Amino acid sequence: MVLSRFLRTVLAALCGAVLLVPAVPGPALAASAERVAARRQVAAYLAAHPGGVAINDNEISYGGGALVITLRAPERNYAVADCPWGWYCFYDRTDFGYPRGKLSSCGRQNLATWQWQFRVESAHYNMSSGSVTFSYYDTPLFSVGAGNRIRADASPYRNWANYVNRWC
Repeated sequence: MVLSRFLRTVLAALCGAVLLVPAVPGPALAASAERVAARRQVAAYLAAHPGGVAINDNEISYGGGALVITLRAPERNYAVADCPWGWYCFYDRTDFGYPRGKLSSCGRQNLATWQWQFRVESAHYNMSSGSVTFSYYDTPLFSVGAGNRIRADASPYRNWANYVNRWC
């Protein structure tokens, strides 16, 4: 009888603990699931666009930091040109839709180096001087610069650019 009462008490305590465990870490589990999903997105991007190094759960560096890809926009970023100061950025979608690539170096660069050729749909220039021209091989398509910082839609040249040339 004593053993049976003891077993019932232990079983009741265990059942109560089992019922409480899922309720306690709910937010932690959600954050963990988001982190796992973000890491999978980075891995999938790198598999499709090899040669980069993951900086964190949202950014990938190519060419030792020459190009930085940001996969997801910050929360509450709705069609906003958000290129950080000192960079020029190009976006995979119109109205500054992510993923976003950012460069800062001068001169002509082949976007194929980073598997970004034929993907530019919008651009933002966030430097105090100079400009960058997006080209199809040697044919200039459009430019952004200190005097005209944003291009929300690269139309009619969406997904045509395979080179950039920045004049410093």
